[in-house]
Amino acid sequence: MSAAPPSRRRFLSAAAAVPLLIGGLGACGYGSERQDGAGKVAATGKKIDGLDSVKIGYFPNLTHATALVGDHEGFLQRELGGTKVKATTFNAGPSEIEALNAGSIDIGWIGPSPAINGYVKTHGTGLRIVSGSASGGVKLVVNPKKITSLDDVKGKKIATPQKGNTQDVAFLNWIAQRGWKVDPQSGKGDVSVVRTDNKVTPDAFKSGSVDGAWVPEPTASRLVADGGKVLLDESTLWPDRKFVITNVIVSQKFLARHPDVVEAVLRGSVKTNAWIRANSAKARASANAALQTLAGKGLPPEILDPAWRSIRVTDDPLASTLDAEAQHAVKAGLLSEPDLSGIYDLRLLNKVLKAEGRPTVDAAGLGRK
Repeated sequence: MSAAPPSRRRFLSAAAAVPLLIGGLGACGYGSERQDGAGKVAATGKKIDGLDSVKIGYFPNLTHATALVGDHEGFLQRELGGTKVKATTFNAGPSEIEALNAGSIDIGWIGPSPAINGYVKTHGTGLRIVSGSASGGVKLVVNPKKITSLDDVKGKKIATPQKGNTQDVAFLNWIAQRGWKVDPQSGKGDVSVVRTDNKVTPDAFKSGSVDGAWVPEPTASRLVADGGKVLLDESTLWPDRKFVITNVIVSQKFLARHPDVVEAVLRGSVKTNAWIRANSAKARASANAALQTLAGKGLPPEILDPAWRSIRVTDDPLASTLDAEAQHAVKAGLLSEPDLSGIYDLRLLNKVLKAEGRPTVDAAGLGRK
């Protein structure tokens, strides 16, 4: 997979993709509020911009390690002083985007596909990506009794999390690069693409109803623990083995009104990522403790350890890879050309990075003018 050239910037969600992004949203509530005591640091001191609180959203998932650890260890709260972190957790990108648009959250950690579609759906007025968060953590795991080589994938049933989601698009693109044909809507063709919720995929794998799955962590490591074999790590398909899996987004209204609060959250994010990189074992334990609090249970070592190793936290949003992922969706027939110019606003992030003595990052031509 190579990054798309900067000139290819226009795409609009195809009608078939829209239900994936807005379907299943209830009229009441968008996620689950964090349990009391999940964070270790209390809100004390001066309130930034006089705000009592800032509402953040993220998934109880290792690909959202920055938010998990930053919230649990108090890195975010320390930077916000007397402005309290109020966190809501989500299990799906569409509901988090809906919450952002409704003002139920101000800032969120989210994957590239819902960020792209959230931006397009509001004609570029709803959100901006203000930082990176994580790279990697996606694998093709197969039943080694049925599949022993990449060529063996042809004719088999492979699960992806959802039609048109980030991993589904990546798998369809990989299939096309091998010269195989699959209808993107039905998933039928030289490979049977079976859209299956990540919570259901392990049971489908164990029952034999799918022969493998192209999935993010920790689902990939869960399948390995159930006897699967990693046939391909998606990072090997990208330049420098880096591709975006999680970004930080903010409501444009909130960004305009409270840039100092956004900057404080980004300082917390950058400091969290630095701490994770310097203290991997402690950070892994912290993330699992946060999962225990948020989801009622943590991950066992045989799943936690390999999943954690395959994810890399990053401040860089890896903008060129988001652009490439969108172009893959266009080629797959799940998107047609919208306009992503201005989806990034990295000015506050670069201000924070400079203050920390770190290199600045760029928006690959998709930054706010």
